[in-house]
Amino acid sequence: MAEKSIGSFFGRPLNAINVGLHSFAQSLQAQGVPVVDVDWRPPLVPKLQFTRTGVDIDAANTEAVTRIVQGRPMLVGLGIAREVIPGYHDQLILHAGPPITWERMCGPQRGAVMGALVYEGLAEDEQEAAQMAASGKIEFAPCHHYHTVGPMAGIVSPSMPVFIIKNEAFGNLAYATQNEGLGRVLRYGAYGADVYERLRWMEEVLYPILKAAIESIEGGIDLRAIISQALHMGDECHNRNRAGTSLFLRAVTPAIMRTCADRERAAQVFEFIERNDHFFLNLSMPAGKAMIEPAEGIEGATVLTVMARNGTDFGIRVACMPERWFVAPAGIVDGLYLPGFGADDANPDIGDSTVTETAGFGGFAMAGAPAIAKFVGGTPEDALNATLEMYEICFAEHPHFTIPPLNFRGTPLGIDVRKVAETGILPRLNTGIAHKEPGIGMVGAGVLRAPRQCFMEAFEAFREQCQGHG
Repeated sequence: MAEKSIGSFFGRPLNAINVGLHSFAQSLQAQGVPVVDVDWRPPLVPKLQFTRTGVDIDAANTEAVTRIVQGRPMLVGLGIAREVIPGYHDQLILHAGPPITWERMCGPQRGAVMGALVYEGLAEDEQEAAQMAASGKIEFAPCHHYHTVGPMAGIVSPSMPVFIIKNEAFGNLAYATQNEGLGRVLRYGAYGADVYERLRWMEEVLYPILKAAIESIEGGIDLRAIISQALHMGDECHNRNRAGTSLFLRAVTPAIMRTCADRERAAQVFEFIERNDHFFLNLSMPAGKAMIEPAEGIEGATVLTVMARNGTDFGIRVACMPERWFVAPAGIVDGLYLPGFGADDANPDIGDSTVTETAGFGGFAMAGAPAIAKFVGGTPEDALNATLEMYEICFAEHPHFTIPPLNFRGTPLGIDVRKVAETGILPRLNTGIAHKEPGIGMVGAGVLRAPRQCFMEAFEAFREQCQGHG
């Protein structure tokens, strides 16, 4: 009897489904067997249903996501950081990510701090700025501790203009600086005469013109509506903001024309925003922050309210433990690089911009933004699969943020530490890449997953809380 091929059974072609180790599928494929490879992992932990006596976790999470989707972030004005951010003072520098000291800061975050101190006039040059930062005379704090978010290094210094976003549903405020653009910019850790010149123009021209225009618009500009529409136009409002920036410019231009008598300066503002596709990022981020904050402090709620990176550490905070950071080493980005740069130049993951994923858009909405693949790498199919996978670890779907290719299904909302622990699936993120040395700036963009450690520590802390109060 002739020996049968592994690719047949009773003389018929064999088709296989592999569940588990990918190497099994590779072995069969090498022998010509068609394989459907199912990415499945056994549950890492048992599912928790209840926390403190009488508190239902699912009910708590329902309340948390209900508050988030009810949020109505409106852009109502601008101000100088020291004058409008509660608790701000002249020796305070805010940064992205969880708490960190100068000694542990990565290169781009150090570069941005040094540049900010020169911009503020507190140091003559970057060397003196580094000495001042190390001296203890400057207080460093996470943006998130001050209702603020910052992309990449996330540096906010006292004189910087910030957008003011009001959540009309709950009354809370959130803040973010104006977006400088890409390349050699402070938020990517660059410093130098060109960086300072741009920042001063943004303070002296861009800020007052936008402030007057926005504050003349009755009720402000509805950022949730812009995000919702931009998601239907190919943005995901984290690393692709072309539609969002265009929609914002359309909303603000009539007000600029009515409030700015200097036509040349008005034209400069228009050109600056129009040429910077990422301008809306610094509006989508505080919009996300404003929507999420009302979910903080809900007993028994296991959805994230903060997910942020400082280039050294990756940190999360959970709704039921709003003051506690769970931290793990920042990950390495799998990216596409600008000419002349490569993986050896890259700093680990950095920035508060993962507030977008936390709020239910950004990388979680990539299925509706296939063009993002050209910026961060991968294919449109990868973008689709990323969104579909994120439904597995989220508690709900966002009714206001929908994805046309998925028949207008709501975006994944409410990253649930229980689901991350149960499934082993980690949040997928897309991000920019900064050079690891201070002073250089942007070198690329890419994708990665959040680190497992901080999620498992958050889950264990929650489980201990349950055992201690059950």
